[in-house]
Amino acid sequence: MFPCSRNAHIRKVLVGRAQLEIILLAARGVSEGRKKSMGNISSEELQAWGESFEAQQPQEVLTAVIERYEPKIVLACSFGAEDVVLVDMVHRIDPSVPLFYLDTDFLFSETYATRDRVIERYGLQPGQVIQVKSLLTPQQQAAQYGEALWTRQPDQCCELRKVEPLTRVLKEFDAWITGIRRDQSLTRANAKLIEWDQKFQLAKVNPLAKWTWEDVWTYIRLHEVPYNALHDRNYPSIGCTHCTSPVMPGEDSRAGRWKNFTKTECGLHKAS
Repeated sequence: MFPCSRNAHIRKVLVGRAQLEIILLAARGVSEGRKKSMGNISSEELQAWGESFEAQQPQEVLTAVIERYEPKIVLACSFGAEDVVLVDMVHRIDPSVPLFYLDTDFLFSETYATRDRVIERYGLQPGQVIQVKSLLTPQQQAAQYGEALWTRQPDQCCELRKVEPLTRVLKEFDAWITGIRRDQSLTRANAKLIEWDQKFQLAKVNPLAKWTWEDVWTYIRLHEVPYNALHDRNYPSIGCTHCTSPVMPGEDSRAGRWKNFTKTECGLHKAS
C-alpha cells in the first residue's frame, strides 16, 4: 500500500525541516492577528477563514486553529495513517494539545499497539489521551439489542459505540481536528479546511483535506511516524474488527468498511 514517487511528492507536499520551522513561526504571527480580530464569527465567516488557507500547508492551518481555540481544541485520532500524521504535526506546533479516540471495544489489536507506540514516541501524558467508550459494554449491548448488532443494524451499532460517545466528548471543546481528505470518498469530496460542524455544534478542522493518500505516506516515511501495521495488509481505512476488511486494487479506499452494506460512513462525518 506504500506509494511510490517519493521525491516528487516530497517536493510537492512537504518542506525541509528548517523551512518548516520558518513557516510555523510565520503562521503563528499571522494567526495571532487573526485571532485577536475574529471574535465570534458565523459559519460562513468560519468557512471563509478556512478558504484563506487553501494555498497553505496543513501545518499553517493547524497553527492558526490551535492558537485560536486552545485549550478548547482536540484531535480526533483513530490511529490510522492520516491521524498519526496529524499527531506528529500537532506535536511539533503545540505538544500540549490533547487527542481522543473512540474505543468501541471492537478495535484491532494493531490499533491498540499503534496507540501505545504513539504515546511512547511523543511522550503523551495520560491526561492528553482521552479514551471514549460507549455507555454500554458489548455484553450489555447484546442483551439489549441482540447479538452481533453490526450484522443486522450497523447504523444503530455505530450510533451506540461511536456517535453517542463522540457527542459526549465534543461537548467539552470548541473545535476538533480530523483526518478527513477529499479524495477518500464521494461523501468527503467537499470537505472544507475549516467549517462549522452543524451536527456537533463546534468548529471542525480538516487540515489534510487537500492531500492525497500518497501525500500522507510521503510524510509518514519522511518523518518516520509510527503507523498501524494493518496498512501494510491492504487496510487503508481501519475501524472495528467486525466491519473492516482489506481493500482490493482499484477499489475506493473506504470500500473495506461495512462490506455487505451500502453504508460508507459511521455517522461521525456528515457530507459537506
